[in-house]
Amino acid sequence: MPTDYEKIYQGQRHALGEPTEAFVTFFDQYDQQNADVLDVGCGQGRDALFIARRGHHVVGVDRAATGISQLLEDAQAEGLRIDGIVADLRHFEPVGTYDVVIIDRTLHMLDADMRLDVLTRVCPCVCDDGFVLIADEKSNLAAMRAFFEADNHTWVTLKDKQGFLFLQKRTFPAPS
Repeated sequence: MPTDYEKIYQGQRHALGEPTEAFVTFFDQYDQQNADVLDVGCGQGRDALFIARRGHHVVGVDRAATGISQLLEDAQAEGLRIDGIVADLRHFEPVGTYDVVIIDRTLHMLDADMRLDVLTRVCPCVCDDGFVLIADEKSNLAAMRAFFEADNHTWVTLKDKQGFLFLQKRTFPAPS
C-alpha cells in the first residue's frame, strides 16, 4: 500500500515546491567546494537538487521509492552528482562521513524516541567541523537541543529560531 507521500509524488512532480529558504541561505554562505551532503528524508529532492546544482555530491534518503526515482531522473537529466537510497529512516544506517547533513521537516513524522534514535545514528557520520541543519516543528526542537548538548562531541549552535536548528560539530585541539 502506498504511503501518503507516494500518492502525492505519483500525482505531482516537485509537489513540495522550492528548496527551504534557510538552507538556500546557508549554502549561499557555505564556502567549501565539492562537499558531501546527506539529505535525510529528501522526498523528490527539492533541497538535494538545489545543493547538487551548487557542485556538491548529495546522498538523498527517503522511504518513498517514487520520490527517490524522480530525484534520480532529475539528477541524471541535469548531470548532477546525486545518489538515492530508498530506506525507512527508522532503520537507516548511514555509511561514510558527510560535511553537511540536512533534515528538512522529516523528524516530526516520527515519535519523540524515534527522532532521537535517528539523530543517534545520523550524527556520528558528520565529519569534524561539519554541519547538521534541521528544520522541524518548534515544539520538537527542545529535545533535539538536549540531544546535542548531551552528545560526546562539541556542537556549536549557529541558528536556533523559527523551527530551525543549525549546528556545527567542532574539533578543538587537545589540552597540552
